Amino acid sequence: MSAPVMVRAADMAGTRRMLRVIDVLGEMFVDLAAGRTRSPARTVVEHGDRRVLLVSPAVWEQRAVGSVKVTTLTPDNPVRGLPLIHGIVALTDLETGQITALLDGAELTAVRTGAVAALATRWCTSDDADDLAVIGAGVQARALVRAVTAVRPLRTVRVHSRTRAGAEKLADWIRDTAPRPVRVKVCENARDAVTDAAIICTATSTDDGTPVVEADWVTPGAHVNVIGGTHPDAVELDPALLADAVTVVEDRTAALDGAGEIRAALADGSIKAEDLRELGDLVSGEVDVTGRTTVLRTVGLAIEDTAAAVALFEECDTAERGTGGPTAVSPPQEGESDGHA
Repeated sequence: MSAPVMVRAADMAGTRRMLRVIDVLGEMFVDLAAGRTRSPARTVVEHGDRRVLLVSPAVWEQRAVGSVKVTTLTPDNPVRGLPLIHGIVALTDLETGQITALLDGAELTAVRTGAVAALATRWCTSDDADDLAVIGAGVQARALVRAVTAVRPLRTVRVHSRTRAGAEKLADWIRDTAPRPVRVKVCENARDAVTDAAIICTATSTDDGTPVVEADWVTPGAHVNVIGGTHPDAVELDPALLADAVTVVEDRTAALDGAGEIRAALADGSIKAEDLRELGDLVSGEVDVTGRTTVLRTVGLAIEDTAAAVALFEECDTAERGTGGPTAVSPPQEGESDGHA
């Protein structure tokens, strides 16, 4: 039996790989919405002060692959100069039962979460949408910029974070890595960042019900990707916006259980559960968002890890595959430590 391929963080970089992950996630979400696959709930073990161990299994029968991700969330890590998330993903061949690849779990989490947002952005915005606002400046904020840049010709990016230093570092990173010239502005507050933006991404570590972005700041017809928050009742986006927007979720049941904005909007009667549209239905063309404000609210699903892992495994050229174990992700820069596990 051959040894599993080791897919490190460096093996997940680049626009080509990101686009491949986005495309494969689109295929998976169509299967998920149609009931041809499912994403089991994660096993969550809490220990210590807000420390969490998570085990996330899933299989994608149509691709004959499965995966198991073991992840740790350690809120004190950023002050130690370490990532919030550590983890590893084992990809399996369902036909033979063999472990075909081991992937850096923290980087895979960032890549697939950004790719999910980019998939929604592709379907909810015009091809020439070029103005992005990012709230948050951590690891996931970078992944969101990378992913959205892969599907839209960004020319302007506005950044806001709870610390000016974190926002400045993200801004410098965007200027240094953007594939085309881009104007990056650091904003003193979230309102200045999101006003008039065509695409808005929120990626913070908020843990309370006070919105980071108010509804009336969002320009009608804009698209908002909401991917942060560290608690099922945490709110990044004002739930009032959902009353007039097309609200897209990965999976309706998972969103009802873990998306703070949706839980709040349901509680006050702004929306009903049947108003939520699943991402797979959007990709298959069953949801018309023409001229509408759109919101993607993600909670993270194990099957996303499976789809992203198989995409990266297939895309990883033999010459690029290492022979050692997965490498650690570089420590996040100062700013929000965000993202789904």
